[in-house]
Amino acid sequence: MTKNIETEVEAVDAMASSYNDLKNEIGKVIIGQESVVEGVIISLLANGHRFLVGVRVLPKPFW
Repeated sequence: MTKNIETEVEAVDAMASSYNDLKNEIGKVIIGQESVVEGVIISLLANGHRFLVGVRVLPKPFW
């Protein structure tokens, strides 16, 4: 989505909207674990790595 951003308020609103979209998409894979979803987003934004460990019987993505 490309849009002309003229003020700082519009930039913050656009970033918040993008964050919510990303959180919703990741939340489709990691279900019911909000803190894990937020940690994954932080890792992506920081260009870092995240090791996900969960209960053995629960399916989890591996990427």
